[in-house]
Amino acid sequence: MTEDTISQIATAHGAGGIGIIRVSGADAFAVARQIFRPVRGDLGEITPYRAHYGQITAADSGVIDEGILLPMRAPHSYTGEDVVELQCHGGSIVLREVLLRTWEAGARPAEAGEFTKRAFLNGRLDLARAEGVMELIAAKSARSARAARERMAGALSQEIAAIRHRLLGAIARIEAGIDFPEDDIPAASAAALREDITAAASAVQHLLTGANAGRILREGVKTVIVGRPNVGKSSLLNALVGTERAIVTDVPGTTRDVIEEEISIEGIPLRLLDTAGLRAAEDAVEQIGVARTEQHMRDAELVLAVFDSSSELTEEDHELIARLREMNAETIILCNKEDCARVLRVADFDGVNAPVLMISAQAGTGLDALRETIAARVQMMEGDLSDGALPNKEREVEALQRAARHLSEAEKTLAAEMGTDFISIDLRGAYDILGEILGETVDTDLIDRIFSEFCIGK
Repeated sequence: MTEDTISQIATAHGAGGIGIIRVSGADAFAVARQIFRPVRGDLGEITPYRAHYGQITAADSGVIDEGILLPMRAPHSYTGEDVVELQCHGGSIVLREVLLRTWEAGARPAEAGEFTKRAFLNGRLDLARAEGVMELIAAKSARSARAARERMAGALSQEIAAIRHRLLGAIARIEAGIDFPEDDIPAASAAALREDITAAASAVQHLLTGANAGRILREGVKTVIVGRPNVGKSSLLNALVGTERAIVTDVPGTTRDVIEEEISIEGIPLRLLDTAGLRAAEDAVEQIGVARTEQHMRDAELVLAVFDSSSELTEEDHELIARLREMNAETIILCNKEDCARVLRVADFDGVNAPVLMISAQAGTGLDALRETIAARVQMMEGDLSDGALPNKEREVEALQRAARHLSEAEKTLAAEMGTDFISIDLRGAYDILGEILGETVDTDLIDRIFSEFCIGK
């Protein structure tokens, strides 16, 4: 248990009905006794897990606020330490006054993520589960939140632990045969070893397959709306977002910079970017906007290419179609203004590997089909987004890749009929690397860096 006691506001900043101050550490109950005066009795003997109503007092015994004290005794708390939570009114001024009062009473300011870091250090959470806490807070969709909850519940941790358990069994059999040959311990058979290595390698590869899906649920799909000026790109953005986010006029080139919004379609988070129209820029500002559009197109994971279905294809349209034929990103072609006289046909886009949809962003027709198509394309692109064991951090993916290389080397060594001690080296390497994901074999600097990315109060 960490010696010092920390405190911080645990609820979001801003006015609210209730705000919570969390205090954790060996002196948490002592801090509570100094600053909280119950309406009945006293806090000489604090009963854990029982709410106490009373007053939060200043150093001169004046009243700062009325509130509720919730005490929790170690190790049965979020951090694994003695914890008290003070529920008071949610105004920023009163919360700040209560927080300062806890510091006067002996606590110190909690660093970013320090409560969750203590939960990890005290064995309440492994590192993969701890990172799920922050993912739940930052979730951009219901599906993202579900994936974060499954991570917190141990979906990824259990997969990693199962692989490590199998590797440890293989290592133990190999090393027993090496260390105690006189005890007639049978050497690990090649068939059994091959089965263990193949199963572990397959499980690691399965996790790597889900890595991009995990990243999408955490970060969102970068979706870029492109097209020449005045085809309805901003109207499409507004229709998908559900608000007048972008200015819409009949004047071409209204959007001169990139407008970004986050939306969720069937539980899939999208980073939606409305870009400047693709055309020969007439001034320096427009040139910058078009250059940014070009860059975002190169980086896009999903492109919504918008054309005006009420007019013939222009030279700029043909240039965009030629680029779409060469792009690797998933693409959906949208013929907008289908409520007007329709001129364009699906055949106009031959050679582009993309569905063609007729929509009217202004009238709202065809948008449900667009949402369904987006969800289907992302699902096809990324696989099963419902799997709870989805690694989504660069460090996790990199660790899985290193573990996969060790297992591949172990398979080669076994096939070459070399000594089992050489196989053991690679299996031990994979075992230790997978432990990094759970936080069992990482250094303190990495742990500090991971938790520093958490929000204050968590």
